[in-house]
Amino acid sequence: MRGNGFGRLWAASGVSNLGDGVYGTALPLLAATLTRDPLLVSVVSFAEWLPWLLFGLLSGALLDRWDRRRVMWVVDAGRFAVVGGLGVAVLLDQAGIALLAAVGFLLGSGQTLVDTGAHSILPALVSRDAQRLERANGRLVGTQVLTQELAGPPVGGFLFSVATWAPFAVDALSFAAGSALVASIRGQFGPDPAELGPEGRRTTLRSEIAEGLRWLAAHRVLRATGALVNLLASGGSAVMVLFAQERLGLDAVGFGLLLSASAVGGVLGSLVAARSVRVVGTAQIIVGTMVLSGPALLVFGLSSEPWLAGVTFGLVGFLTVVFNVVMGALRQALTPDRLLGRVVSAFRLFGYGSVPIGSLLGGVLARSFGLPAPFVVAGVVVPVVALLCLPAINTRTIAEARSAAGLTPGP
Repeated sequence: MRGNGFGRLWAASGVSNLGDGVYGTALPLLAATLTRDPLLVSVVSFAEWLPWLLFGLLSGALLDRWDRRRVMWVVDAGRFAVVGGLGVAVLLDQAGIALLAAVGFLLGSGQTLVDTGAHSILPALVSRDAQRLERANGRLVGTQVLTQELAGPPVGGFLFSVATWAPFAVDALSFAAGSALVASIRGQFGPDPAELGPEGRRTTLRSEIAEGLRWLAAHRVLRATGALVNLLASGGSAVMVLFAQERLGLDAVGFGLLLSASAVGGVLGSLVAARSVRVVGTAQIIVGTMVLSGPALLVFGLSSEPWLAGVTFGLVGFLTVVFNVVMGALRQALTPDRLLGRVVSAFRLFGYGSVPIGSLLGGVLARSFGLPAPFVVAGVVVPVVALLCLPAINTRTIAEARSAAGLTPGP
């Protein structure tokens, strides 16, 4: 571990994610004041996630060329200016759906670099030891859930009810603080000079992107999860604010509390994820959490009582965080450092790149069949997808993958 580098990354993640939680609650509330059309509301979410589809692979290749720490703090400094500008527009009553979508697109573009950079830099800060990676990922994900999903939403809902511009000002300040913390991490986190050619580049960006895609495509374990599950889950997220208001009867603060219910489950998941691997096993955790999330989503979508929706949404949060911690640590452990940016971005291309499509699909389903429809569809299909992953994700295939990467077999 490089000094207190992980501690500063952890603190930066907490500050930025708190702002994201405030922003993430206020943005759909603002959109819902501008239109009640589910499809138009979903366009804002579509714009936020579209950059993963457009730039995800390019961002990963650039992060394998550049100093990952520098990229992260510079991008967050830029996002401070973007969100600050949105806050001014809201204050002046000049915000519309088109502006919200544009801001979301810019922030999402930055996120392709910051999110991939944070995952790529982690092994350099804590080593590739499986248990240390699981603990570090657990702390980062747990803090993200605690701040972005538990503390941030009710604060965002409250601030929005007081002054519609205030949540965006808070988010802008969080980007500034996070940028300063990452900039203070000591060390160089760029490529090994021995791997570069005489002009400082081994090959073209296109060939480097292709190398990362080939590596992921050939990896039986890592390629098996992602796109379809995220596509289905994002459909419900895109219309969540309308579901909460019109089916559950919640106001702005109640909407924030509903999002916090997922966070409560997520915090618990972050505390038990690393330990559960040694008790249950990696493959069983990855597949089992996907299978169990189906009934939880189904009950959530069919509920009309806020308390039942809160309980089931909390279960979804628990299962999602356990899956993300375990799968993220496995991906970091199995991927060579020189490819980590490209492989993480390729994984997110198929995972996050499906989210904008899922957002629009959710809007279409909600408009055509009612607000519960996106959740019901996800609840039925996700367990089937999980079971189809069993030939690729099981105890034997994971042990073989660890051995091929030069690691101990593990649980």
